[in-house]
Formats: sequence, structure tokens, C-alpha cells
Amino acid sequence: MPRQYFLCDLRDDAAAQSAYRRYHAAGAVWPEVLRSIRGAGITGLEIHLAGNRLLMVMETDASYDAAARAERDAADPVVQRWENLMDTFQQRLPFATDGEKWVPMERIFDLHEQP
Repeated sequence: MPRQYFLCDLRDDAAAQSAYRRYHAAGAVWPEVLRSIRGAGITGLEIHLAGNRLLMVMETDASYDAAARAERDAADPVVQRWENLMDTFQQRLPFATDGEKWVPMERIFDLHEQP
């Protein structure tokens, strides 16, 4: 499956950004959250930071179903605790729809498609 890209912002606060980095350091993400990610058919996931803008790059296999993942995560109290904690550091993009945290990006250029 092709890569998917998403945007979200962190609060413009150095302490919040530092904490967010610590929570996402190697070995710091809660094991239950990692199991949820991997169990959903997500085969690769990266988060990049520039200023307070986050870019998430996600790769999935054929078993990935976004709606089913959302439903499972909503029913998982540990994943919900993680999401609520991360929410204290994140802020919605001004153009995000109601309830949308990570905004999907649209690819508009690919060098491989050019003559």
C-alpha cells in the first residue's frame, strides 16, 4: 500500500514539545500502543517535527482498515489514556475538520510520474 502522510501541530510551547519528544523516544512509547499500531496492519510509522508542525508517515499492509482500527482503539483504555496524554501536547490544525487530529495530506507531485 502507498505511504500515507498526515499533519498535526504541537502546542507552541517548548516544555510541551520536549515532553512529546521524550514520549516518542526509542523505548518510551507504551507497549500497548505499539501492539495496537502493529496489530492494525501498520508496517511502518514515522513522526517528523519542524518547528511545532508534525508530519506522520504511515505504511500499511493489505489488512489495514482505518475504521476498524479507530473502533478498536476507542475501546482500548490504555490507548485512550495515551491519546488523551498526547492531546495535552497537540493542537488541531486550523483547517482540520471537527474531531480530526491528524489531517491527511494529498499528494500533488511525484517525480516518477513526470516525463
